[in-house]
Amino acid sequence: MQTHHPHRFCVAPLMDGTDRHCRYFHRLLTKKARLYSEMIVTEAVLRGDRDRLLGRDPAENPVALQLGGSDPRTLAEAARIGEGFGYDEINLNVGCPSDRVQSGAFGACLMKTPALVADCVHAMRAAVGIPVTVKCRLGVDDQDPEESLFAFVGAVAETGCDVFIVHARKAWLEGLSPKENREIPPLDYSLVRRLKTARPDLSIILNGGIGSIADAAGHLDFFDGVMLGRAAYAEPAILAGVDAGLFGVEAPPDIDETVRAMSAYVKRMAQTGVSPHHIVRHMLGLYHGRPRARLWRRMLSEKGAATPADILDRALDAIETKAPAFV
Repeated sequence: MQTHHPHRFCVAPLMDGTDRHCRYFHRLLTKKARLYSEMIVTEAVLRGDRDRLLGRDPAENPVALQLGGSDPRTLAEAARIGEGFGYDEINLNVGCPSDRVQSGAFGACLMKTPALVADCVHAMRAAVGIPVTVKCRLGVDDQDPEESLFAFVGAVAETGCDVFIVHARKAWLEGLSPKENREIPPLDYSLVRRLKTARPDLSIILNGGIGSIADAAGHLDFFDGVMLGRAAYAEPAILAGVDAGLFGVEAPPDIDETVRAMSAYVKRMAQTGVSPHHIVRHMLGLYHGRPRARLWRRMLSEKGAATPADILDRALDAIETKAPAFV
């Protein structure tokens, strides 16, 4: 059987997106993808409700915990706690350009301080027995990406870190919103290719602008892996093609059967006090491009906090029978 890189296909960490319920849903669609948590700041891990922040279902694995921070000591402790919760990898966020992240002196602004990032990664690697990886940009603001990316990766790789997920855009810390930073700075795949050529000893995972399994497959001829973010979240049925399309195993899962499995999960979680709305919001785009997709979205979103535990049963029945919503 062919052995694939552990990061051959990844679903990107998304703020207010890839929580434990989203990851459980995504795992029903793909057994092979590596999943990532939302970015969780170190102070929240150390002082917050750890069960709420870090709790996960064993079915999610392989799953990575993404941390945000810039202090080696607290990052090391947060990584140790994350390992205790059963995560397979600790990933350091050096790519998020939001104002809130900048005010905490972490995220993309750390591209300016590769020595500090190296100290952070060194401390985390010493604290845990699982891989520590880094997700970064090409550079920030007026940095020359050709210089900033190579210098950053070189400094951090000295710690023994050998997996870098590179969002192939610069980030502008002032003047662009996080959304604009995902769209306006031009993609530069060729620069990331040059990085991989120069550092064949490192695993380079490409992120940014990849919108389909076909796109992903094309990049795998050169890179060790690919990471999809918004496309996979907005149209999660894309993930149903991962295992067969990129790993050559298993037939794609049946989407309706996935909904039935998620319905059982929603009902189980509702008994523990979790609002069904907090779960099904991740499924709004599941039938994107298919008949009755608008009805599906409306049924899953219109009740909000009052969403009933059997909402997925009702919505599936509606799109199959063309019955009106909530008859």
